[in-house]
Amino acid sequence: YDCLLVVDTVASLGGVSVQTDQWEIDVIYSGSQKVLGSPAGLAPISFNSRALSKIESRKTPVSVFYWDVKHLSNYWACSGEPRKYHHTISSTLVSALREGLAIIAEEGLERCTARHSACAKRLHNGLRGLGLELFVEKEDARLPTITTVRVPANLDLKVLQDYAMKNYAVEIAGGLGPTAGQVFRIGLMGYNATTDKVDLALKAVGEGLQHARKLKQNSKL
Repeated sequence: YDCLLVVDTVASLGGVSVQTDQWEIDVIYSGSQKVLGSPAGLAPISFNSRALSKIESRKTPVSVFYWDVKHLSNYWACSGEPRKYHHTISSTLVSALREGLAIIAEEGLERCTARHSACAKRLHNGLRGLGLELFVEKEDARLPTITTVRVPANLDLKVLQDYAMKNYAVEIAGGLGPTAGQVFRIGLMGYNATTDKVDLALKAVGEGLQHARKLKQNSKL
């Protein structure tokens, strides 16, 4: 169909193996604030030659600077033409991303992805031990960086979330779109992908479940 393959790796790059060339990915992008372990604000992005030819052959001018890849290429001195810019980027964000990448390089990419995988398995086993059900049923279809859990029947998710935050400073995210109110999410990315963080999250969820159920029982008295 002469379509481009665009892959979103915002929550996966660095935490799972991504073979950009081998999988013939045309455009791939990520976010600085997830597994890469630096502040939000930057979006690393890569284009292969097929994607670049599409960009170069575009006939309709891009209406805004933000989406103009050719202009951004010039801004980052990738176009071979005299550099022009329409804004000043935060140098601290670039420095922070460089440090995040250096940390991954020092650990080694294979060891980094293995760490995320091991932590995810520990979390999944612990959640099942609490009687919870994972939203993604097939194990090989799950991301190690984000775990989605079905909200048990009759559980007030807000009570669980508030308990985890108040007592353990653990933020439990809810579902998005069609899954809103049906699932909650736990992220294990970058600095948070350690066994200590997994055990902390499991403790927060386990105690939070007990607390929510106790409140519900007391409300019936």
